[in-house]
Amino acid sequence: MAVSRMRFVIITFLLAVCTAPDVASADQAEAWAALREGRHVALMRHADAPGGAGDPPGFRIDDCATQRNLSSKGRADAARIGARLRSEGIAVEKILSSPWCRCMDTATLLALGPIEVEPTFGNVVVLSDQTAALTAGGRAIIDKWTGSGILLVVTHGANIRALTGISPASGEIVVVRGGSGGGKPVGRLTFD
Repeated sequence: MAVSRMRFVIITFLLAVCTAPDVASADQAEAWAALREGRHVALMRHADAPGGAGDPPGFRIDDCATQRNLSSKGRADAARIGARLRSEGIAVEKILSSPWCRCMDTATLLALGPIEVEPTFGNVVVLSDQTAALTAGGRAIIDKWTGSGILLVVTHGANIRALTGISPASGEIVVVRGGSGGGKPVGRLTFD
């Protein structure tokens, strides 16, 4: 009995390992298809900004020198991601960004169009007393999106997790449906 149970565990493990890349590949394919279709929202976590979560004590939102900022890798990644989105023909209709410098810099380096600061996508780790209100505001923006192109939102990982239940890596994009009843994750894009 123990031998057959062990075989079951080994076979289950091997199946999981062998199919994981296929699941990730399918997830990416669905995300690209949704972006090409338009009418979706792309929630992007800012590119690499070392230093953990949040910001140093005494940071100021109006002074980038007091915040965690993009690394040289993060800056290069943001430019590369923007180039990839352009090469894929993704029609970004509107770009919103958290007011934090690492998000604004990521959005700028994407070079996909004008950027509007949207405070409701501010860092819910730092503004933990406002998490519910910020998340509700973000959800309302997603629900109102009816544009023919893509709404790109550059924000923080914790904000995306609060909106979708997904914890994205730096520079990762979680694609969700826009419009009434939207916000459901469609797929994820990583750019490593």
